[in-house]
Amino acid sequence: MFARRCARLVTSRTSVPLTSYLARVRPYSSGPSYEHILTSTPKPGVGLITLNRPKALNALCSPLFTELNDALGKYDQDKDIGAIIITGSEKAFAAGADIKEMAPLTFAAAYNDNFIAPWSHLANTIRKPVIAAVSGYALGGGCELAMMCDIMYCTANATFGQPEIKLGTIPGAGGSQRLTRAIGKSKAMELILTGKNFSGKQAGEWGLAAEVVDGGKEELLEVALKTAETIAGYSRVAVVAGKEVVNKSQELSLREGVEYERRLFHGLFGSQDQKIGMTAFAEKKKPEWSHE
Repeated sequence: MFARRCARLVTSRTSVPLTSYLARVRPYSSGPSYEHILTSTPKPGVGLITLNRPKALNALCSPLFTELNDALGKYDQDKDIGAIIITGSEKAFAAGADIKEMAPLTFAAAYNDNFIAPWSHLANTIRKPVIAAVSGYALGGGCELAMMCDIMYCTANATFGQPEIKLGTIPGAGGSQRLTRAIGKSKAMELILTGKNFSGKQAGEWGLAAEVVDGGKEELLEVALKTAETIAGYSRVAVVAGKEVVNKSQELSLREGVEYERRLFHGLFGSQDQKIGMTAFAEKKKPEWSHE
């Protein structure tokens, strides 16, 4: 169907040429076999998704997003998973969208099929926290995918950008909206209208990334795993509610947002985990969450 097919990978422990950081997940479980991604649980409660189109620098295509959405949905429904990480390779998180897939499209085809709408499944549907661990290139759709995640970590020499203007188009998966909310109108306007790239160091300085990690991919993943494991160690009910109220802050006025937050805060008094957490605190014990 597409001009460039992705090489099929078999995720058995004996046949996949894993990098050293993925080799460390072997004591835990590996996920189902996909063509364009790898999945695993490197830490208890943590689901890891690795984009894996090495010959195309992890360029994003519709088949990849079909698999990504499937993996995200499975982790979101898995009661043993509390947080999810999306990462790529040392060289590229995702170098952009697959231009060979998009180039032949007409307006009617793109509009009637709602092209790339499924690419926003992560932002619109997944309730558990998702962390982006970005090394190398994160351009166009790759930058947009990273911004859809709830927390972003990156290496200092990561390369971000929305270069769609150079192709005669504009961002189509939320880049103009999320980048503007994160770094402000003037800087986002400059980047989108010039197609300039920016570094991981700048992403941290501008508040787009939560932390810029010194070192390479292994150090980056260690930081992401530590945060994911911490989040996974808390009440699933409270974590989902915490993600929900922060996201609502991007859509509501301050007064509406505070009122929304208060309603969820009140609602958590109906959960078992609120009772477990506060009782454990009073008794100076470690809470054993029921996730209910």
